[in-house]
Amino acid sequence: MLSKSIALAAGTLLVAACARDVPAPAAARRGDVVLPVETQVIEALVPRQATLESLLLDHQLPLELVHAMIGSARAVFNPRQLRAERPYRLVLSVDGLLKEFEYRIDADRFLRIVSRDRTAPQQLAAEVLSYDKAIEVVGIRGEINEEHSSLIAAMSASGERVQLAIALAEIFSGQVDFENDLQPGDSFEVLFESSSYQTAPAEMPAGSADAARAPGEFAGYGAIVGARLTNEGKEYRAYRWTNPSTQKAGYYDEHGRSLKRFVLASPLRFTPRVTSGFSRRRLHPVFHTVRAHLGVDYAAAPGTPVVAVASGVVVSAGWAGGGGQQVHLRHASGLESYYLHLSAFASGIRAGARVDQGQLIGRVGSTGTATGPHLDYRLRRNGVFVDPRREHARQPPGEPIPAALLADFHGARTGVEARLAAAVSASVVRAAEH
Repeated sequence: MLSKSIALAAGTLLVAACARDVPAPAAARRGDVVLPVETQVIEALVPRQATLESLLLDHQLPLELVHAMIGSARAVFNPRQLRAERPYRLVLSVDGLLKEFEYRIDADRFLRIVSRDRTAPQQLAAEVLSYDKAIEVVGIRGEINEEHSSLIAAMSASGERVQLAIALAEIFSGQVDFENDLQPGDSFEVLFESSSYQTAPAEMPAGSADAARAPGEFAGYGAIVGARLTNEGKEYRAYRWTNPSTQKAGYYDEHGRSLKRFVLASPLRFTPRVTSGFSRRRLHPVFHTVRAHLGVDYAAAPGTPVVAVASGVVVSAGWAGGGGQQVHLRHASGLESYYLHLSAFASGIRAGARVDQGQLIGRVGSTGTATGPHLDYRLRRNGVFVDPRREHARQPPGEPIPAALLADFHGARTGVEARLAAAVSASVVRAAEH
């Protein structure tokens, strides 16, 4: 009897050492039965090449229960979408019966499977829940300088993440080439939505790459409400405005003209560096002869995403001799664009396919006649190749807001300007205090 007592105590200590009684996130506890203390909590990351079935069987759950869990999950979630390195949480009773299972689908949602009836352990309820978040509108100011010479570096110096830099670049992509046009002394001010967790996602092992986030921690960005960008002494403004008739939101300048241009300033984001411009006479770097270079060469790392500069139709996507792997697009108004030396084509990019402006069409490579990885980007208008950078500079302003709605827009613009000024001032004060 004494040996049995010692064994029981040792087993209890082992369970306590290997599993923690961690309460579920508040978002996952609503309406739950309070878990008894005699529970085992297992928290880990999904292993590579695991399926939902193999994951659950690894924890010695009965096969019938595993199949019931998978069947229950299928009503709200495709088990094939289980991804490696995502956190999960399994709560079991001391006799091995399921209490609940949570799997984080993404930063916004999690799958939850619960058993509420101990007498019927295979009668389960599954649902996909959202983490509660709070949204705050905040503002920042950043400056391009010798130390922070790119938009991403300047955004990071202001305390924000690369995703905000990308969103800002997309808004002004019709006006500014953010890699080649930014200069020391340029600056930006941004008013944007920032969300934070109100309830923590399911917890993960300490130190994991996707560690648990506490309530109040950053959860992601929402829309940019307004922005001001100064580039080489010229000021660009952007205001997010929703058309009350169509309920479609877009970005407009201070006069109510759309910032969306027919052609983007560059087919690459941030990484491009012009290594060779448009020229009728250029010394070819491979053949060492003088010949025309009818495009712009951008140096970029292999695999860098290449996007369509305008909406259109794929004329061809294939081998083009010295141009290597090439995509040729046809746009409206007699315009065509070419993207040479690609390492790969994006899914669905083939002759006849329609593409949207900004859509991924391929990735940078060094196929064909090339001395290294780069993108040769070309534009042709009415059958004649033109300088892409000059063509872009000649673009007219975007479509304006209808005159009948301009008063509504101007009222919204005034409000955004006031909020932007106040938010930026507050951020400057906070920075000074720290």
